[in-house]
Amino acid sequence: MKRLFVYAMVLVLGLCVAQAQSVSELQKRKANALKQLEITNNLINENSKNKAKNITQLNVINAEIKQQQRLINSINSEISGMNRQMSKLRSEAGKLQKQLDDLKAEYAQLMYHSYFKKNKYENLLFILSADDFSQSYRRWRYMKQYGEYCEKKVVEIKETKTQLDEKLKEVEKVRLERLQVLKSRQAENDKLKQQKKKQANMVSQLRKKEKSLRAELKKQQQTANKLNKQIEAKIAAEAKKSQSGSGKTYALTKEEKLVSGNFEKNKGRLPWPVEKGVVVGSFGVQPHPVLKYVTTDNKGIYIQCPKGTKARAVYDGEVTQVFSIPGSNNAVIIKHGMYRTVYANLTKVNVKAGDKVKAKQQIGSIYSDPEDGNKTELYFQVWKDKLLQNPELWLAH
Repeated sequence: MKRLFVYAMVLVLGLCVAQAQSVSELQKRKANALKQLEITNNLINENSKNKAKNITQLNVINAEIKQQQRLINSINSEISGMNRQMSKLRSEAGKLQKQLDDLKAEYAQLMYHSYFKKNKYENLLFILSADDFSQSYRRWRYMKQYGEYCEKKVVEIKETKTQLDEKLKEVEKVRLERLQVLKSRQAENDKLKQQKKKQANMVSQLRKKEKSLRAELKKQQQTANKLNKQIEAKIAAEAKKSQSGSGKTYALTKEEKLVSGNFEKNKGRLPWPVEKGVVVGSFGVQPHPVLKYVTTDNKGIYIQCPKGTKARAVYDGEVTQVFSIPGSNNAVIIKHGMYRTVYANLTKVNVKAGDKVKAKQQIGSIYSDPEDGNKTELYFQVWKDKLLQNPELWLAH
């Protein structure tokens, strides 16, 4: 029985901790979505100076819509949590109300027997009519305990009433908070509708330039292919250096194992390679934002940032490569044990091969394209040995 009680207490404590973590996680996601929306709004304001509609502007609007939807999803989760909280509070209030009703009914019965069945004189006669002193004492003690029991019930009624009042106040507080959250959800839904309308108008305008868009896409893909081939070749060359003549890979050193393990443990929690930015090109096969039936296969992610943004390392490591690519400026590869991160489209680079870097250390300036409204975009990759990873799964959300 004692062991069962301990298990029950552990389960209750576990549920409480999980609920607290869930609320904390929801608040964190909501705050992050609001922060990302602020960044996209600033980028849209920067792009609005360029009156010509282009893919860069559309990509930022698409990112804004994505963040807006995430914010609405967070609000929906918050509302669901409030609904569960209200349901629980109302259930507890109902139990307290029943407990109070039962106590009042019991007390009414006690008072009926005490004041209607017998008056004070009858109680006194009941004590004095005993056969002996011992019986008289027992009758007096019974009457005293009866009175104390009645007083105890009065205290219980008052305490239960206080608890019920407090619980009802909690219900009302959550109800009012829920109303505010519902209003904020409606406001965010209205914003989302406006953003989608803006998106549709821009897509409509850009589809009139299909020929130039296809030419631009072809040029971008050629540049991306050159960059990806060079990165792949650099990483393959590094992997080859780590192999013996028999083709077997050397075992990682203790330091490299530690770095690899810590890097892997931080999956989903790594700092972003820029202080402020939004993903405008996700990893993998993605549909073109305007051209129908056209896709691009991204080997990394594209992060758009404010002009003047610096790229920074996402984790402690060693710079193994600093190289330039025609049409893509400079790139840096940083090794983190068996993992590598790649930062491309840099102008001025602050590091060189062999340098040890720390997480969030600036490694170079991101190029701003004067021919595209000063578009400032970092190309970022994550590798595990010679296998590409989805960078969005590694960065903090």
